Amino acid sequence: MTDALKRLSDEGVAIWLDDLSRKRITSGNLAELIDQSHVVGVTTNPSIFQKAISSGDGYEQQLADLAARKVTVDEAIRMITTADVRDAADILRPVYDSTEGQDGRVSIEVDPRLAHETTATIAEAKQLAWLVDRPNTLIKIPATKAGLPAITEVIGKGISVNVTLIFSLERYREVMDAYLAGLEKAKAAGLDLSKIHSVASFFVSRVDSEIDKRLDAVGTDEAKALKGKAALANARLAYEAYEEVFSGERWATLDKAQANKQRPLWASTGVKDPAYKDTLYVVDLVAPGTVNTMPEGTLEATADHGVVAGDTIRGTYDQARAELDAVAKLGISYDDVVQLLEDEGVEKFEASWNDLLKSTEAELERLAPTEA
Repeated sequence: MTDALKRLSDEGVAIWLDDLSRKRITSGNLAELIDQSHVVGVTTNPSIFQKAISSGDGYEQQLADLAARKVTVDEAIRMITTADVRDAADILRPVYDSTEGQDGRVSIEVDPRLAHETTATIAEAKQLAWLVDRPNTLIKIPATKAGLPAITEVIGKGISVNVTLIFSLERYREVMDAYLAGLEKAKAAGLDLSKIHSVASFFVSRVDSEIDKRLDAVGTDEAKALKGKAALANARLAYEAYEEVFSGERWATLDKAQANKQRPLWASTGVKDPAYKDTLYVVDLVAPGTVNTMPEGTLEATADHGVVAGDTIRGTYDQARAELDAVAKLGISYDDVVQLLEDEGVEKFEASWNDLLKSTEAELERLAPTEA
């Protein structure tokens, strides 16, 4: 084992776990990861919940109780997922307290079927915050066009937000703008800005998966030489945008009111191409004030053999721009790629949610008491 996880933390990277299940909570595993692996937060998404609940481990009694109450499948899923998030938030509460609310966070996502509905997303975010009822919760809102005004409105009500499914640099700037607008609304309403936190989840590995596929289709040596570079370049330029926005005049006014910066969070950091080192999207995306949410396999790989060589983002911006420009010159449209990835991301989460609905409904029917 290396001390790479400690080194990451020392470099200003908050390590969050991209996974949650009831078994992880009740077995003590989550507490162990916090204690031994520098984990200071947890993210969930519809796919993670679908996998956890479909496994059935630890959920049967609650499902039986819900079946006896004849609740709808939608209500059952919300009761189950919010229970897990609440328990995880309680385990992470000491981290939340010691970091003054920056870390110790657990994220829960609004119903992915609402990704293109602003008003419904706002209502769902408020409901989730009320249901979980823990100050160290982040409500996940997708960075769709409809999600942007929802982010502003929810932040304006003092609810902390994890903005998810960000792929493009343009959309990321819109997300930061939505966050600042939300803080300005909260300030005008007299809310305490120091209590409002946010992260912006910028997805990494899927960018390489899609662009690498297109580079393979081009097939030239020049194209092959660019494989595995676009995702890091994209994320590094996102950090440049973050530095720019959170050092500007608009931010300065909010900073004086004790507002918190919206930290960039590197999501989808599990490497999908076995040709690449399995710690690529961790050790090559190190900079202060960032979060890296890792699946457990990536966390273990980083702990075992990750080499953290200090800041690997700042100072790379010109090279990152050149790499994305080189991809574009081969006829690969950046705008087309990032829009496709956003659309696919929403569709995948919605499909996982629908699978979860079906499997939970089947369990409720199986466990329903037979009347004498």
